[in-house]
Amino acid sequence: MSFINYSSREINCKIVYYGPGLCGKTSNLQLIYKKTRPESKGKMITLATETERTLFFDFLPIALGDIKGFKTRFHLYTVPGQIFYDASRKLILKGVDGIIFVADSQVERMDANIESFDNMKANLIEQGYNLSQIPYVIQYNKRDLPNVVPVEELKKVINTSGVPDFEAVAAEGPGVFETLKAVVKLVLIELKKGA
Repeated sequence: MSFINYSSREINCKIVYYGPGLCGKTSNLQLIYKKTRPESKGKMITLATETERTLFFDFLPIALGDIKGFKTRFHLYTVPGQIFYDASRKLILKGVDGIIFVADSQVERMDANIESFDNMKANLIEQGYNLSQIPYVIQYNKRDLPNVVPVEELKKVINTSGVPDFEAVAAEGPGVFETLKAVVKLVLIELKKGA
């Protein structure tokens, strides 16, 4: 799925943040963008219509090294959270190399998490992908709030495949880079298999 640019000697990989509305996808991207060195990142682009918003930026992590003489550039995207923006969600998933599913840890958001996760799987299948063959991790966001579901319960409901998962407070930073590094590592393992 990754795109190779031979003239710049870069492998471009797409990471998509998926999850229900207001779960913290945008907060993740904004924090990563803020903390990434200016020379390593492109501009943050907001694709906005009257009713929805998608964020995107790319960055080139210097410390990852090369794959057969190529640098790896990661393009990070968020999907609109609300389920009625399904056409946009499908479009953003096209060509995905890795996914971070952001779950909202609040008790009252469990149904929205499940609905969004099922929607993600259905959209991947519709495009010919199988979630079990795509590198993905799960982030349990908003762990700082008082009314959160215990992590063990979240794992039973959302992480039935036992993929890497992380607790986070995206608005403040804990867990954000750990989650990103985990999916980047999984994507790089897949790239090296195909190299």
